[in-house]
Amino acid sequence: MPVFEEHRSLLIAVAYRILGSVADAEDCVQEAWLRWSGVDESTVADPKGYLVTVTSRLAIDRLRWARSRRESYVGPWLPEPISTAPDAAERAELADTVEMAMLIVLETLSPLERAVFVLREAFDLPFSEIAEIIGRAEPATRQLARRAREHVRDKRPRFDVDAEERRRVTERFMSASAVGDLDALIGLLADQVTMVSDGGGKARAALRAITGAENVGRYLLSINSPENIARFMISIGMAQDAELSFGMTTLNNSPAMVLASGGRVVAVVSLLINEGKIEEIYLVANPDKIGHLAPASP
Repeated sequence: MPVFEEHRSLLIAVAYRILGSVADAEDCVQEAWLRWSGVDESTVADPKGYLVTVTSRLAIDRLRWARSRRESYVGPWLPEPISTAPDAAERAELADTVEMAMLIVLETLSPLERAVFVLREAFDLPFSEIAEIIGRAEPATRQLARRAREHVRDKRPRFDVDAEERRRVTERFMSASAVGDLDALIGLLADQVTMVSDGGGKARAALRAITGAENVGRYLLSINSPENIARFMISIGMAQDAELSFGMTTLNNSPAMVLASGGRVVAVVSLLINEGKIEEIYLVANPDKIGHLAPASP
């Protein structure tokens, strides 16, 4: 196997964690390949280290650019979901990737803090190597890592739910949403549940976070009405009479609900669950962020 292909999945994993975007991660890895193709491999003592360094630097630069671009983003910005389903062989390196809630926390770090946190916490690189990658002295790199860890510790969810409970609650959420059972839906939601929707101005979505079980439940059912489904379909360039199907898959190492129509994913919903109740709902409908996903089985 060529050297670059041997490490491609690792490079995607590094870039995705730094960027929170599949498309941007793949662009970075493609650029890394172009640079690698111009190198005499016999002069590189550590190809893996070289490629991780190049990819990380490209990802940091792209993240800085992306952050400035997001200032004009329409509505809330959420990370781009990625499949970690068992059959996604090409994503094997991402099977233990950070989850949606963690990616959202990482968005609050500076680009350098995020890169240092990812390279240290997710890939266990020594500080000496990370310092060389980001172009900082090792003491400064350690300080960046300490600040990032403290920030993540303060912001990350303080609870953990086993995979089976997540799947069970997600299935009940999907069933209640599909049949329009408001009481069942509200019964799954924490009193102060928050829902964040990302349409990016390219699909109908709430432009602000919605809070409270009653508000979130009613909003979820309202967007499932025939009239709003028709408006949503029109907003993403599909026929207004297209039918939605509901299915489940694994995204970002967690169960997720997938809405599809005509063989195309039109929205994905991820849940943050605590003690059997849904604390946060993340809905991504921006077609640019979900076009790479396949529809899920009902």
